[in-house]
Amino acid sequence: MTTSELPARVGVIGGGRMGAGIAHAFLINGADVVVIERDEAAAEAAHGRVTESVAKSIQRGLELDADAAAARLRTTVDHSALADRDLVVEAVFEDFAVKRDALRAAEAQLRPDATLASNTSSISLDSLAAELERPEQFLGLHFFNPVPASTLIEVVIASATSAALREAAPEWVRALGKAPVVVQDSPGFASSRLGVAIALEAIRMVEEGVASAEDIDAAMELGYKHPQGPLKTTDIVGLDVRLGIAEYLAEHLGERFEPPQLLRDKVARGELGRKSGRGFYDWN
Repeated sequence: MTTSELPARVGVIGGGRMGAGIAHAFLINGADVVVIERDEAAAEAAHGRVTESVAKSIQRGLELDADAAAARLRTTVDHSALADRDLVVEAVFEDFAVKRDALRAAEAQLRPDATLASNTSSISLDSLAAELERPEQFLGLHFFNPVPASTLIEVVIASATSAALREAAPEWVRALGKAPVVVQDSPGFASSRLGVAIALEAIRMVEEGVASAEDIDAAMELGYKHPQGPLKTTDIVGLDVRLGIAEYLAEHLGERFEPPQLLRDKVARGELGRKSGRGFYDWN
C-alpha cells in the first residue's frame, strides 16, 4: 500500500452515530469495513445505522452498488475480526479509560504494521500512546459530525507517530474525499479548543440573559457566516460531550474553559441535545 492509497481493510471500534459515520466514509470509498460493538444488540443496531446512512447517500445521488457495499460491511463483538485490518479507528465514548481499554484490545489483535487511530476530539494522543505497545503506529483521526456531510478530518500527530504515518494519513483523508488539517498533539487540538471556547461563551450569554439561544446563533450565522450557531452545534454534538471536553480543557488549560453552571444543570436534567430531544433547542 502506497501513502496515497486508502487502507483496504478498515476496522471501527464503536458503532454509534460517529462510528457509523466513519464506517460509512470508508465503505463508500471501496474499503472492507468491520465494526466492533459491545454486544450483539449494539452490533445489529450499528449495522442498521451504517446501511441506512449509505442508502441515504445513494438517494442523494451517490453512484454506488448498495448490495456490493453491504457485502463489504460486517458488525461483530469479536475483536479477532481486527486481525487482518490495515487501519482501525477507535470511536468510543470520550473518556480516557474507555478509550485506553478499547485501543489496547484492538492493538492486541492487530498486525505489527497496522495503524491504530483514535477519533478523540480532545484527549491527549501522547497519554493514550503511552498505554500502547506500538505508539509509532498510532495517531489521531478526528472526524466531525455528521461524517457523511462534513469535509474536515483533523489529523493529530503524537510525539511517537512514525514519519511514514505522518505522511500517509493526510493522503488517506484526501482519498476519502475530505480535507485534512494537520495538528500536533495538544489539549483540544485546534478544532475542539476553538469550538468549545465559542460554545462556552455562548452558553454563558444565555445564562446571563444577554440574548436567546436563537439570536446568539443567528448572530454567528449571519454576521460571521457560520453554517450553524454554537448552541445548535452543541445540541448536535451533545451537551454531555461538550461538558466532558470542557472539563478536560479546564484541567489542562485553565479556568477559561470552566463549564458554565447552565451546561452542568442541563446535563444533570438529561437535556443532552438532539439525541435526547431537548438541549438549547427542542428537537421533538
